[in-house]
Amino acid sequence: MTRRDLSRLATRTVLVLVAIITLMPFVEMLAVSFASKSEVYTGAVLPMPSLAATIANYGYAIREVPLLRYLANGAFVCGMIVLLQVLIAAPAGYALAKLPFRGRPILFGAVIVALMIPLQVPAIPLYLAIAYAGLLNSYTALILPFVVSAFGIFLFRQFFVSYPDEVLEAARLDGFSELAIVWRLMLPAARPAVMAFAMISIIVHWNDLYWPLVVVTKTSMMTPPIGLMEFRSSGDSTGHIGALMAGGVIATAPLVACFLILQRHLVRGLSFGVRT
Repeated sequence: MTRRDLSRLATRTVLVLVAIITLMPFVEMLAVSFASKSEVYTGAVLPMPSLAATIANYGYAIREVPLLRYLANGAFVCGMIVLLQVLIAAPAGYALAKLPFRGRPILFGAVIVALMIPLQVPAIPLYLAIAYAGLLNSYTALILPFVVSAFGIFLFRQFFVSYPDEVLEAARLDGFSELAIVWRLMLPAARPAVMAFAMISIIVHWNDLYWPLVVVTKTSMMTPPIGLMEFRSSGDSTGHIGALMAGGVIATAPLVACFLILQRHLVRGLSFGVRT
């Protein structure tokens, strides 16, 4: 075996070990959601599954709190955020990439700076503005702070920079407006970037606990993370580990399905983003 083969074997072994370590919590969560209380407390790493326990755990999780409502809220909020982010980020990225205007480097620098500012920094003024507008416990409160995405603008700008200028000039000669160029030429060509950005945005906002916890108190408006926290504190759920894990599986399944559908676009879309 050559040194190159040994290097490949070592690399793959490390990757397999990292994958196992990463997946073990999810495998454990799934296994516990299929197990009875008695089986869970035996201390086994992977409890034995039981059909009766599975039905009981998932039935309890759905009955105790409106998990399906939380999933619907999460899907609507994430879908609207992604849609509005693309509608804003695509023209902004196109302008920064292809339209010469005074102050463009400064605006691009502002986008870079915005990438480094976490939500917690402007959280208080955002909360006060939403509260004064009477928008607490609403979809608007969950969606509005995220409609402008600095990462989205940066990603689309990096993708559009490599688009041939000759095609744009030909489109302008054919009577295309700048917005028509964005929607009819640039965005279809940027499909990998759109898919990658949508995947990242969905993951971030589906898993977001901080902001929904700040602006939502009504059960009917809760998203999956805050809904699971409510489930954990409701009734005797604290001791019902199987049902808690079932709730976690239910809340995680849509995100996993979305990732499996879009994963092939993720690397391709982000690889375009490294171009300058």
